[in-house]
Amino acid sequence: MYESKDVLAQYTHSFCEELQQYYAIDYNAYNNYNIKRGLRNADGTGVLAGVTKVGSVQGYVMDDGAPVPIPGRLYYRGYDVMDLVEAHAKDGSFGYEEVAFLLLLGKLPRADELQRFDTVLSAARQLPEGFTEDMIIKAPSRNVMNKLARGVLALYSYDPNPDDISAENLMRQCIELIGRVPVIVANAYAVKRHYFDGKSLYIHVPRENLSVAENFLRIVRQDKTYTREEALLLDKMLMLHAEHGGGNNSAFACRVLSSSGTDTYSAISAAVSSLKGPLHGGASKAVIDMFYDIRDHVKDHKDDEEIRNYLGLILDGKAGDGSGKIYGLGHAVYTMSDPRALLLKKYASELASTTSFSDDFQLLESVERLGIPLLRERKHIEMPICANVDMYSGLVYHMLGIPDDLFTPLFAIARIAGWCSHRIEEVLTGGRIIRPAYRSVIKKSRYLPMEERT
Repeated sequence: MYESKDVLAQYTHSFCEELQQYYAIDYNAYNNYNIKRGLRNADGTGVLAGVTKVGSVQGYVMDDGAPVPIPGRLYYRGYDVMDLVEAHAKDGSFGYEEVAFLLLLGKLPRADELQRFDTVLSAARQLPEGFTEDMIIKAPSRNVMNKLARGVLALYSYDPNPDDISAENLMRQCIELIGRVPVIVANAYAVKRHYFDGKSLYIHVPRENLSVAENFLRIVRQDKTYTREEALLLDKMLMLHAEHGGGNNSAFACRVLSSSGTDTYSAISAAVSSLKGPLHGGASKAVIDMFYDIRDHVKDHKDDEEIRNYLGLILDGKAGDGSGKIYGLGHAVYTMSDPRALLLKKYASELASTTSFSDDFQLLESVERLGIPLLRERKHIEMPICANVDMYSGLVYHMLGIPDDLFTPLFAIARIAGWCSHRIEEVLTGGRIIRPAYRSVIKKSRYLPMEERT
């Protein structure tokens, strides 16, 4: 039993002084054994790990073994996401529920089917009795994504049939999760504000017959007020983030766990934990932080040369967070364009033009316009580079008055539909546990008796 945290810190420090040499791997080994680091091929394309009917991400076509850039396309069950979003934008209706139905059940719903789905989803929003008090209030977290992952995992204890992987039970669990995740996020944020930010604690109960977007704005805001325009814009954000193929890190994590035969809550909690990572779902927060830094340090926001020079400092690691990255630019699949970014830029422009955020939007647009050629030049990139969905999503959330702590959790609220669809597909069609191989490069050693060790 150690006496204090300081003793533990000293203890671990002493053991870690030589740790690097025992974990060091010669990176030539990856080439020697033809290892696809990050499950990426040498040309940047992804290593095929399976097949799916849930979603499709297209940013290039293969011609004579080489990727050829094309305008980006994203399909949900074969339907172009741009068509889905624009159809609801045209008639001013909420579309996330239709998207969730489409992803889960594989087809566009009839009016009566969508109405029934809405009714079931509305009832599913009620958290189990005592859940908020015991699982959220009594164990607050500074990070809402951490609390969401724990909350999803905790739902296992409240499920009378958690391990049944029949199609009927999987669908029931998934619909409940789509309904409950936004409520867990809102409550976790309220508790975080209270315990760590010193704010008043308010917990609002979701209301039936409201869309996911309307309900979230209602329960996360202290006065429970929102405009229809705000809710419709948030609904578009949810639609655009609902699914992105089986190869992204969080969906793949969900499928890996699902292939083991584990329960739904464990698989979805793994996806949430993956999305929490700054190289995945945290990118929209990174973009807005970068934007604040640029806005503060560039004196003339209309001076292209000054903006370009500061972006150069960011790439040199001498400005921003020191990472050398211009967040929001580039994507693993999309080359010429990210369809989600195109739509978000359009809606961000429309909203900014009627608010006080017009200058902010123009500055972020300049970062995109000037950053792309600068990034290609500095990194010697021949393929086209485009802005990704994170470039404008943070600004849209900011214009909606949504705090930074909720950027990534909102991503999870949307993506739960896609994760659940991949979960069901993997359980029903996968058939084998996902188990890739790792090449061992450790040298064999003879066991030494204690007295011979140095």
